[in-house]
Amino acid sequence: MAIVLGIDLGTQGAKALVVDAASGRVLGRGASPLSVDAPRPGAAEQGPDAWIDAVTQAVRGALAAPGVDAAAVCAVGVSGQQHGCVALDAADRPVRPAKLWCDTECTDEAREFGARIGRSVPAGFTAPKLVWMKSREPANFARVRRVLLPHDWVNLFLTGDAFTDCGDASGTGYFDAVARTYDRRAMDAVDPGLHAMVPRLVGADAVGGTLRAAAAHALGLRAGIPVSAGSGDNMMSALGAGAVDHGTLVVSLGTSGTLFGPADRAVVDPTGLIAPFCDATGRWLPLLCTMNCTVVTEEVRTCFGLPHGQLTELATAEPIGAGGVTFLPYLQGERAPNWPHARGVIHGLEPGSMRPGPLYRAALEGATLALVHGASRLAALGLPARELCVVGGGSRNALWRRILADAFGVPLRFPAEPESAALGAALQAAAVASGTAVSAFVRARRPPMSPDVVEPIDANVRAYRDLATRFDALGERLFGAVTSR
Repeated sequence: MAIVLGIDLGTQGAKALVVDAASGRVLGRGASPLSVDAPRPGAAEQGPDAWIDAVTQAVRGALAAPGVDAAAVCAVGVSGQQHGCVALDAADRPVRPAKLWCDTECTDEAREFGARIGRSVPAGFTAPKLVWMKSREPANFARVRRVLLPHDWVNLFLTGDAFTDCGDASGTGYFDAVARTYDRRAMDAVDPGLHAMVPRLVGADAVGGTLRAAAAHALGLRAGIPVSAGSGDNMMSALGAGAVDHGTLVVSLGTSGTLFGPADRAVVDPTGLIAPFCDATGRWLPLLCTMNCTVVTEEVRTCFGLPHGQLTELATAEPIGAGGVTFLPYLQGERAPNWPHARGVIHGLEPGSMRPGPLYRAALEGATLALVHGASRLAALGLPARELCVVGGGSRNALWRRILADAFGVPLRFPAEPESAALGAALQAAAVASGTAVSAFVRARRPPMSPDVVEPIDANVRAYRDLATRFDALGERLFGAVTSR
């Protein structure tokens, strides 16, 4: 039996799935946690070597599942957290810890870089991180000879070669997603030498490299098997959810919240709210990303010391709108809207409001309404939500499912496999190993969906429409002027 391996390097950990290439059935799974360092206000960093350790543990855990024959693994694919800046020296060793997608320390550099190239670039993208390093850590920057993204770094470990794909490269700030190539003018605005530091681009349907002997030994696999191009986690989640045709929208509830769907053309949003990303099939994936999603509910859990299950029960007993409590969830700043200086706000507190139920419900609603804000923009750009495919850790929360259906006003569906990014990586690897176009491969073997469907309730839809208006207006009053700082 031909089996493939899908790896997902996330912010909170690495996950791996061993998948039957013919049926898509998951045969084994492994995971290893990661932590985020915050050495300075706004900074969010991880060590690239820790990623390799986590990937190795996750893969070995997946291969240890009963009945899995590691020798039968015929291809590997990698999904990775987007935008992280992996700066390497001449020996391909990290110059410093990688600054992550949620790092807002380079907000000023993002504004200045955007002004130089004539378009807005979020602080979380890769380019401002390099500008920050060049300005704040010139000795480190002088040592940089290669700049990779997190999934590229894993591919370098696997193959010994540096390559990337158009999907993940779309989130660097120095890539032209319409032309599907690097933007030399934007690169020069970072540094004239940057064009020589970036990895080569590999097509979605191409083999990126082959598994080198040292990596094969570390993981317990055969050397020489193909490694696909891989992509960013959102691109791979689209594959893992079977979203390869126009009209399918996916919402992902992870550390960040994302809303995206495949498109046959590049979708450029003049407001900058929707990112014009490429996908992992050779097409495009217009995408909204909010920086604060499950991190918001986790803060409430930490505050009260109660498990999410108990908090959900308490929040379910509260009315829509949490009794007037509004949670603006911008704990780490925000990129959609582009408010990197924003911070979380709990508004509307009255005597008796400071209870777990109202605050947890307000957190769920705030994280959801931040995504709803972007859905209207996607609709205006030709990608209306008629139903949503929901993935990510938050998708398992029954109350959150109800809030999503009512706030978006559309039915919700759920992939049977919760680790959609790792599954997408495995499917891409299987397609490449078989010589089949990725989109055709996934279309012919759509991942199974759960029988669960959550339909919106009309009265609740109307209530959330009013709540969304209030939510948007409050954020605009408090943080709308931040963009001009």
